[in-house]
Amino acid sequence: MEIKHIIFDFDGTLMDTAPVILATMAATIKEMGLPERNVEQCRATIGMRLEDIPAELFPEVPDISKEYAATYRRLFTQENKPSIAQPFPGVIETLRKLHSLGYPMAVASSRNHKSLQEFTDNFGLADLFCMLIAGDDVKEAKPAPEPVLTVCREMGWTAAETLVVGDATYDILMGRNAGCPTCAVTYGNQSRNQLLSVSPDHIIDRFPDLLTVLND
Repeated sequence: MEIKHIIFDFDGTLMDTAPVILATMAATIKEMGLPERNVEQCRATIGMRLEDIPAELFPEVPDISKEYAATYRRLFTQENKPSIAQPFPGVIETLRKLHSLGYPMAVASSRNHKSLQEFTDNFGLADLFCMLIAGDDVKEAKPAPEPVLTVCREMGWTAAETLVVGDATYDILMGRNAGCPTCAVTYGNQSRNQLLSVSPDHIIDRFPDLLTVLND
């Protein structure tokens, strides 16, 4: 079926936020006196809601989800992190090309809405997206289909005609669970093998290659 709409993940798909996120995570762990975790353990949680990360990283430390999220957000804001992250190569140009071709686009991210809005505004992307769905806009986070289904319902899109693009297995599973075709990107926070383990419909190594996927 022809692709008529596109929903993007944000971190690791559109924006290279990993250095910023990892630095803030390290500072949060240090301030809270939590057990040390290595870079790869922390990287594996990028894209999850902040409140869900402690259960993944520190299952032996109960009831810290709210404190962890609040500490992370405070440290993130103090460092003015949105101005440090950068879009991946070709993202801005390709998004504007897709916009000019008439593709309605949205973002489904696990970060909170205020932060997501700040990032899109900071890089002049807000006019390209018809909707932003953040982690605090839904009850069930990725890989549940709620973020995608919310966009489709609000915008009147058909899931089978909506491509979901992301850099993590839970992005691909979110799209599939919603009944959408999916496209994985290999330059983000998970490896090609990790992404192939969930069988995306398409997989690309560069963001501009999305134009080729849409022309197939």
